[in-house]
Amino acid sequence: MSSTHRLRDLLQRPGLRVMPCCFDAHSARLIERAGFELTFMSGFAVSATRVGLPDTGLVSYGEMVAAGRDICSAISIPVIGDADTGYGNALNVKRTLHGYAAAGFACAMIEDQLAPKRCGHTRGKAVVERAEALARVRAAVDAREEGADLLVMARTDARATSGLDEALWRAQAFADLGADILFVEAPQSEAEMEQVCRAVEKPAMANLVEGGDTPILAPPRLEELGFKIAAYPLTLLSAATRAMQTALAALAAGTPPEGLLSFEALRELVGFDAYDAESERYRDEG
Repeated sequence: MSSTHRLRDLLQRPGLRVMPCCFDAHSARLIERAGFELTFMSGFAVSATRVGLPDTGLVSYGEMVAAGRDICSAISIPVIGDADTGYGNALNVKRTLHGYAAAGFACAMIEDQLAPKRCGHTRGKAVVERAEALARVRAAVDAREEGADLLVMARTDARATSGLDEALWRAQAFADLGADILFVEAPQSEAEMEQVCRAVEKPAMANLVEGGDTPILAPPRLEELGFKIAAYPLTLLSAATRAMQTALAALAAGTPPEGLLSFEALRELVGFDAYDAESERYRDEG
């Protein structure tokens, strides 16, 4: 079964899927080994870790699809890929969807921000007019129908620029065009989150950024509201960054860092044990 079919199956099952987000093959593998059923390649996190830049449209399509290829090849659970604005016009969107499908993604997210886009929980965002937003989603759906084996997640950031009513109108319009998953970014209260789920009939994703605009609700409450996916886009990046800062401070102070994985555990996680076991099969050949 392809990763796309596995994602469709997950969305059809009852309940909420908790989805930590990854930024490279190592973080993706940790998510899978922790027992989660799917993950998301965060554009914010890839931009930070791959090129050391903010999520403001500075990472290219080529850099994102290359990062995604590494992630998708390292794990077996479905991966949703952040495809930003599609990197151009409607034809760019189609190329992006075909490229993401070839890289192994189960789904690609297309949004309606004005390029260069920004992280959804930062200030200074702007969205394109309705016609362009709809054209992007139509192109993504067309790519899927033309053979790109992945689902389409349609995202709107209109809540921050035009209010919740406009965001809900766009979400419904995206659903009418054939988007598989809907994502209204940055609702600002539990009541707004409930409105989002009531307004759309297709699976909806909640984006839970620690310190962001959306309330961090417990998974059981998110499920009650009607969300199918709870994304945690920066949790692992934030945790890893804090841990590295703590270790660096200890080294700078001339003391051994505490709380590290054992070398044995780290070696096993990155695959040395599996590599050595596989090598043994060929040691005596010839």
